[in-house]
Amino acid sequence: MFTGLVREFAEVKALQNNILTLKAKYKPQIGDSICVNGACLTTIKLLKDGFSLEISEESQSHLALENYQNFVHIEPALRLTDRLDGHLLQGHIDALGVITQINPHPIGTDFFIQTNFETLEFCSPKGSIALDGVSLTINEVFTDSLRLTLIPHTLKNTLFKNYKVGRRVNIETDMFAKMIVHFLKNTQNNKQNPKTLPQSWREIDAILGSY
Repeated sequence: MFTGLVREFAEVKALQNNILTLKAKYKPQIGDSICVNGACLTTIKLLKDGFSLEISEESQSHLALENYQNFVHIEPALRLTDRLDGHLLQGHIDALGVITQINPHPIGTDFFIQTNFETLEFCSPKGSIALDGVSLTINEVFTDSLRLTLIPHTLKNTLFKNYKVGRRVNIETDMFAKMIVHFLKNTQNNKQNPKTLPQSWREIDAILGSY
């Protein structure tokens, strides 16, 4: 689990096949989970000035891999004793979005992100979302996009200050929103087909375990 608060900007040394090598101050252990631009990856090798991580074929198909160059956001996995200043993230990318507008104003900068309907279904005004591993608050949700406002502190301390219109970003929607929408959809389906309702506590435990 992660919080969406960036630990540092790591420099991408190489991305070859499924191995991503980063130069960073943070020192993980072999097997540690590191969130890299929002994706939970596993540390497989330690280097003098950084570490290497493995990107599975499944993960590669869901990431904006063209952004895994120059610098990336990294965050180590959350400890149970850590403060939760952002929101809970799993490091599982749900979809990709495209920046369509960047509008600076005196007290912040608006970013408009276009994405698909299935992703927007889990988004609500003032709800949480993560873009490239950064915990953000949604201001508005439209039919094909959403608007976020980054305060000056967030803009300064993330790579968003370098982002341009047309860039793709990794999106992770709120895990609790996904659970609720999934539950409500399945509840509706069960009402239409009563035979699919759980018949025992063992079946209920199996359903809860799937979350």
